Amino acid sequence: MYPNGLPNWSDADWVSRFDETHAILESTAMNEGRIVGIDLGTTNSLVGAMDSGFPLLFPNSEGRRLTPSVVAYPEDGVVQVGSPARRRLALEPATTLYSTKRFIGRSHSDLQASETQVRYPLVPSGSTVAVPVRGQRVGMETVASAVLSQLKTDAEKILQEPVSRAVVTVPAYFNDAQRNATKRAGEAAGLQVVRILNEPTAAALAFGVQHSLKEGWIAVYDLGGGTFDISILKVSAGVFEVKATCGNTCLGGDDIDARIVERLTAELFAQQSSAALDSLVQARLGEEAERVKILLSEQATATVQLPFAGNSHFQRELSRGELEALALPVVERTRKPCFRALSDAGILASQLDRLILVGGQSRMPLVRRLAVEIFGREPDTGCNPDEAVALGAVLQAGILEGSVREAVLLDVTPLSLGIETFGGLMNVIIPRNTAIPAKAGELFTNAVDGQRSMQVSILQGERELAKDNWKLGELQIGFAPCPRGTARVGVQFQIDENGILRVLARDTKTGGEQVLDITAVVDVEDARVEEMVAASVEHALEDMGARRMTELRLKSQHMIGSARAVLSLSLALLEEGEQERIISAITALEKACNEAPEPVIKSACAQLDEVTRPLAQRLLDAAYEKALEAQGVL
Repeated sequence: MYPNGLPNWSDADWVSRFDETHAILESTAMNEGRIVGIDLGTTNSLVGAMDSGFPLLFPNSEGRRLTPSVVAYPEDGVVQVGSPARRRLALEPATTLYSTKRFIGRSHSDLQASETQVRYPLVPSGSTVAVPVRGQRVGMETVASAVLSQLKTDAEKILQEPVSRAVVTVPAYFNDAQRNATKRAGEAAGLQVVRILNEPTAAALAFGVQHSLKEGWIAVYDLGGGTFDISILKVSAGVFEVKATCGNTCLGGDDIDARIVERLTAELFAQQSSAALDSLVQARLGEEAERVKILLSEQATATVQLPFAGNSHFQRELSRGELEALALPVVERTRKPCFRALSDAGILASQLDRLILVGGQSRMPLVRRLAVEIFGREPDTGCNPDEAVALGAVLQAGILEGSVREAVLLDVTPLSLGIETFGGLMNVIIPRNTAIPAKAGELFTNAVDGQRSMQVSILQGERELAKDNWKLGELQIGFAPCPRGTARVGVQFQIDENGILRVLARDTKTGGEQVLDITAVVDVEDARVEEMVAASVEHALEDMGARRMTELRLKSQHMIGSARAVLSLSLALLEEGEQERIISAITALEKACNEAPEPVIKSACAQLDEVTRPLAQRLLDAAYEKALEAQGVL
């Protein structure tokens, strides 16, 4: 792994490397056909491809580039996708699935109560979540696959040729399980997902290529229907390098809709003196909330209208001021990740050259004002917020095909990856914000005598102690019983260009190995990803203190074991009273390890070292004399 994640190449080296790479990709693309770029969005999805050197986004059967990410399961069994499905939302809310991107690759226990306020039921399904639909359980991968299949069909109609390969975008903060689930959804739709691309990175690529940006710093603020990402990129000689990324995969326009619905529902209850609304009224209310929210980005007031809502007609004016008061707590949650990304990138907001707003929710005036406040500059408006990510996916597809030569993309992993070591510590193998693809590894040894195997627990997070990070999976590697510290197990982490992790553990003596592709769901809500980074800063001193204390206790236990072993083997070399002094020092250190603060343990370690030093010297002298005798010198 390169220092700081990048090789120290000159501009000429980069150009040469790019030419070689593009030549290989170009010849490969000729044999394997066209690659399409897909923005698989929470609210809408798009597909496109390079044509005669230009990125094009394709219209669907209704002539629109935006295809709603909605899938309906009517009673007749004919699955509907896109606008036809969206039109069924108010009629069949329990069997028309929308905003499912938030749930893909996640377990039911992982979901927060606020996330499950959708108009269809969610139930556990193995390690993931599903929706009961007409006697069957429909998983989130199945829903995503239906959307991708529709996009594939639309692309094939335009291109007049089969489509089998795609670049698919995901939020930058999607974890490994969510990325794998997205990839499997593509495969189920008949697509080989050749690259998983982070959404804000795609938007920056689109902006940079369209505006011929060769140098500078870019911030991409991406607030969509269900997710939020902020990425800081540096452009140098046509290389787009992601310096830092932060965000929340459970924050977006859906949360603003939910607050509007909550307010209107309370008013409906008051008007009708009712304790509940039927599902059809709730579905219509959700559609109205989204409709007036969109209108209020362009006008000062909008009218909410719900004819035949329960036992009466409901109508009221909603002003932009009221909407912004409801939306402000949601939008404010984007502020902290922005500051974290700037800090991780090591730059000030004033050093940015461009600010790009992406995602449909970024059209909201309140969002734009907050972004300007955070970054101290007006956003560039050269990219359509709804289409920028898709254009970036198309350009990335062009890079892989060899048809786009003027840009190369370097992405990063958003959180550190490592393993749990003896004493419950986190040992980082690949630090966060390392450029991917990446490979790194270390050698580890056994902690106790006679140990027959080593359990490798794979962790993701930024805290010093293993228990404070997320466990992604584990594997076990066996070896012959041996004394403490003599086994050698190599652990290697490899992240591919899609951000998917493969872990290999190998006994270096026998060559026996275990390989694990991380596909298990991280049993923790996605909103905690942002909290993890913040907590690592907030608890930095506390965590470092805990690590020092753990390492000190491990060192003390090793000293105690060594001192007892030396005593049992060296009785003949002991001087008068020396055994009692050593035993006393051992006892004092054992007691300190259990209850004393760090300075007391250090003092007890020093005391044991002091009283055992003369005996250690005599043992060394005796061994030296024995060696000389064996050689006939004495």
